[in-house]
Amino acid sequence: MSYPNGKIPKGKGVCTDVIIRAYRKIGVDLQKEVHEDMKTNFSKYPKLWGLKSTEKNIYNRKIPNLMTYFKRQQAEKIISKNPKDYLPGDIVAWNLGGAIIQIGIVVHKKSLYKKRNLIIHNIGSGQVLEDCLFSYKIIGHYRFRI
Repeated sequence: MSYPNGKIPKGKGVCTDVIIRAYRKIGVDLQKEVHEDMKTNFSKYPKLWGLKSTEKNIYNRKIPNLMTYFKRQQAEKIISKNPKDYLPGDIVAWNLGGAIIQIGIVVHKKSLYKKRNLIIHNIGSGQVLEDCLFSYKIIGHYRFRI
């Protein structure tokens, strides 16, 4: 993948690519931003996967690194059970069980029955739009604006 602005082909990717693509549409290259922050603040990032240094093409696509980056940018919001606390553009991370985590973005469209904002995410079968905000345990909530 090229750097900066490396792209995963449309129709491919993982949940973090949903977030990266959304921010690219507003002119923010999270690949570059996360890599540069990791380069200068490597000790602040999780040492999962045996990391010994940063890598510009992949580590922006790891949920714990995105969560750390958003937190370091003072974008962390309260985790609540109130759907009104989750606004369009907010990033939400979940624990699906065990060590499996997921990340998605809140959008302006509302569910028909519960009238709460829907989520765009990719849980393995491509990008989807659904009412899943409270389907799993929320472990992160971020409102990252540049």
